[in-house]
Amino acid sequence: MPVNQPSVIGLLPAGGQARRISPLPLSKELYPIGLHPMGTEGSLRPKVASHYLLEKMRLAGITRAYFILRSGKWDIPAYFGDGTLLTMHLGYLIMNLPYGVAYTLDQAYPFVHDSLVALGFPDVLFRPRDAYARLLTRQSTTGADVVLGLFPSSQPEKVGMVDADETGRVRLIVEKPRTSQLRYMWAIAVWTPTFTQFLHDYVATIEQQRATGDDTHLPTLTKELPIGDVIQAAIDQGLVVQSEPFPQGCYLDIGTPEDLLRATRESAQW
Repeated sequence: MPVNQPSVIGLLPAGGQARRISPLPLSKELYPIGLHPMGTEGSLRPKVASHYLLEKMRLAGITRAYFILRSGKWDIPAYFGDGTLLTMHLGYLIMNLPYGVAYTLDQAYPFVHDSLVALGFPDVLFRPRDAYARLLTRQSTTGADVVLGLFPSSQPEKVGMVDADETGRVRLIVEKPRTSQLRYMWAIAVWTPTFTQFLHDYVATIEQQRATGDDTHLPTLTKELPIGDVIQAAIDQGLVVQSEPFPQGCYLDIGTPEDLLRATRESAQW
């Protein structure tokens, strides 16, 4: 982590129900993907999906993180406990309104509103290993409100595609377009208290307008609010969003049977 870097807290939204790969005997964030050495003798033990994300955060000097859980996913805190396995301090929050990642992340507002936030999805695998360190460096050198980690993607219909200028400043985020000429999608992020406050206010405004019936132009109660849409709204309001591309990077969501199989086969590369 760069010298004088403010405290960073990791956020791991874990509110999904894994419908595409159900039934599962455990939360998908705990699905074993490969092995890792453990204990003084270095004997091999299963390495679960979310371990890879926490490991990358820890490599960037991030020692505190919160899982934000759907009620019932108690196997996650039972497995990781206080974070000793990764020499981290882990906490667990419970999601409230089930309207998507933006709402889930806002549950952490009282705990992270004055810190830098590192966002990662605990059912996603990616490389390079130093991705968060590079995002934090980009944020420190540019002073951006948000920095997105960009990965090549040939499946725009599944992700948020990103248009950035030659300096790395993000101009546009397009959520799951059917086709796209854009090359990169975003998968991880770092942001400042400025964006944490923007997210909190944005969600609060939606709920206030819903309560008064003035919600015709807002997401419905049955439609999830993507965090990419909130970042785009922040761009529209003048917040600075930078990007850190990883041209040789790789990203894999384990949420489908095909990708889960691939993750298991290629476990050594994550």
